[in-house]
Formats: sequence, C-alpha cells, structure tokens
Amino acid sequence: MPYEAPTHTVERSLRATTGAKVIAGVDEVGRGAWAGPVTVCAAVTGLRRPPEGLTDSKLLTPKRRTSLAAELEGWVTAHALGHASHEEIDALGMTAALRLAAVRALEGLPVRPDAVILDGKHDYLGTPWRVRTVIKGDRSCVAVAAASVIAKVRRDKLMAELGFEHADFDFAANAGYPSPVHRAALAERGPTPYHRLTWAYLDGLPRWRHLKKARSWADESAPGIEGQLGFDF
Repeated sequence: MPYEAPTHTVERSLRATTGAKVIAGVDEVGRGAWAGPVTVCAAVTGLRRPPEGLTDSKLLTPKRRTSLAAELEGWVTAHALGHASHEEIDALGMTAALRLAAVRALEGLPVRPDAVILDGKHDYLGTPWRVRTVIKGDRSCVAVAAASVIAKVRRDKLMAELGFEHADFDFAANAGYPSPVHRAALAERGPTPYHRLTWAYLDGLPRWRHLKKARSWADESAPGIEGQLGFDF
C-alpha cells in the first residue's frame, strides 16, 4: 500500500519557533501487549534525508523492518532505548510506566534534547521535558518513525528471547500480544513469569483468575502528567 514518506516539517517548525537545536523523536511499543515490557526509543536524526522506505513500523513487513532498523541504527545521530518491565507496569499503571521508559531512553542519549516530538495525542512525559505531541507522528515525522522502527525490532527480539522457555505462547511471533496461540496457551497453562497480572484478560480465565493482582493505582494518570497534552510551543 502506498504511503507518504515522513518529513522534517515538525522539527523545522520547532527549530524556527523555539530555537531548539537537539530534537528527539520518541515512540513506544508494547503498550497493548499482555506480556513483557513496554519499550520506548528516543532518536535524534538532524535534518538529513532518511533511508528509503522509512515509515511507521506497523506498515512494514518483519523482514523489511529488521533490515531498516539495522540501517537506521547506523544512520541516526543518536538513539537510546528505555524499558519498563511488566512488574513496573503492574505496580505503576501504564501511563507512569510509559513515562519511566521514555525518561530512561531520553536520559540514555549522549546529549539532552532541547525538545521532544512524542507520537500520539497525550503527553505522558510532562515537565521538565518540552514536548510537542503529534498524532500519527510515526508516519509523518522522520525522527519518530526512526524511533518506531528501532523500538519495534528491539522489543520483538527481546520477546523472542523471553519466549525460549515458553514455546507454547509463541512470543517470537506475537511479541506478547493476544494472538490465538497466545490465548490458547494462557487458558491451558496460565500466565508466564512475564505476564502483566493486573490486566483484565485474567478475568476471562477462570482457572487462573486467582492470580490477578489488585491495582495499587486508581487510574491511568500519574502525578505531574495528568492534564498535560503537550508543551505549548
């Protein structure tokens, strides 16, 4: 299916209106999975022309995504990944876990960004980060698209490694998302040590419902994040 290539339009706008010089694109993967961490990549690309075929990782075949990620890791100016484990997701809730993973990624960069382009509508980073949220930024912004591809490939590899001892769950193919094979294995064997145990899928598994953990957080907001939908540039 044809798609428009991402551009540096948002980054150029931020540079012109705010004076920001180092701008990181940030994207996550694993938010909707039932097992494994949520992973965030922060990528700094400058204004160079990106590799051919760069777009949202979800639009690429696994083979193309893997080859493009390898190319991108040598092409970007800098990149870093951050993870929040399934235990941290259970303990904190997804919004706070996303922020934790994103901060780990951003702090892993060699230079602190002056601004961040964050994929999506909601700013889960909050202060002190200066954030521009962009809906479908993984398709329209070069740095966010690069982060999307790198994050997806790295997390997929991690999930395949975690699945070595749990072959029935086929994490190598589904990356912890609820595929038919994953659902069947859950019903038969119950959750692995990598499953998120505060999630509602356990309500539909009578044999394993007793393993569900109560949430210690009231909702999907977290202190310092709630109500922030992007830095007003």
